[in-house]
Order: sequence, then C-alpha cells, then structure tokens
Amino acid sequence: MLERGGKAKIVAASCLSVQKRVFDLRQLFRGGDCSRAQLDDGMAPLLLHLLEVLQGGLRCRDRKTKRFCARLLGVYPALWTFVVVEGVEPTNNHVERAQRRAVLWRRRSFGCQSAAGCRFVERILTVVQTLRLQERSVLQFLNEAITAHRSGLQGPTLVLER
Repeated sequence: MLERGGKAKIVAASCLSVQKRVFDLRQLFRGGDCSRAQLDDGMAPLLLHLLEVLQGGLRCRDRKTKRFCARLLGVYPALWTFVVVEGVEPTNNHVERAQRRAVLWRRRSFGCQSAAGCRFVERILTVVQTLRLQERSVLQFLNEAITAHRSGLQGPTLVLER
C-alpha cells in the first residue's frame, strides 16, 4: 500500500504507525514496565485511531486499499482481543511454529492423493502436535489408541482433565 502512493500510502503509513505503537506498548507490558490498566489506557486511543484510519480508507479510490480496510473492519474487535483477554498474544507466531511440521511434511511428501489420505494426515498431525504441546508421548498415545480400537474399547483422549 505504501508503494501505491496517494491515499493508499497515507492509510498504510497510519496503520504501520499504530502497529508500532501497539507493539511498543505491549512490549512494555510484557517487560513489567506497565500494568494491565496502563496497557488498557494506552491502547484505547490507538484502537480509536486505527478505526478512524480504516474508515477513512473505505473512502479511498484504490480498490485494494478499500478491500484491505473493509476486511480489517470486518474482524476489528478480534484485533484487540489480546488487550482484554489475559494470555492471548497479539501475533500468531505460536500457531505458525506449531504448524511448521505439517507444512514441512506436506512440502516433502507432495501432499495427499485421496480424501481419506488427507483426513488421516490432518488427524495424525493434529494428534502429534497436541501431544507434543502437552508434553505427552506420541508413541504411547498411539499404542493405547490402537490397543483400545482392537479391543473395542474407548480410546485415549487428547483433552486433559483439569
């Protein structure tokens, strides 16, 4: 958007400015240099400013900029979830790292060749990643699942009891 010039450049520069201030403030919070209340107070004007920028972008002649602004406005409340819900991060880095194994597998194996194969892959990769995140043994879980299936019993669960 910056390279398109005109109103698109103004919208892009404003969005990037808000993004930088949001992450600077988030970093202060994570470092313990500001409280949750200070984070909320600091984010409020940024939230309003970005809303104004995106609404202004809807009036832009550039179709790509309009579409970008409309899409962000469509999920606008979700952009700020990390401010109001403790433990939610403002990025998807954790999810991207979790999906990395699946992406690498798909790249090396050329994907799946059937619907059943794709279902198996999505399920086994989900099981493996979930168990790794829970620090549980993948082989033990699979052994228990196969044993239970062969015995006609209920298999192990991925959901941990709290």
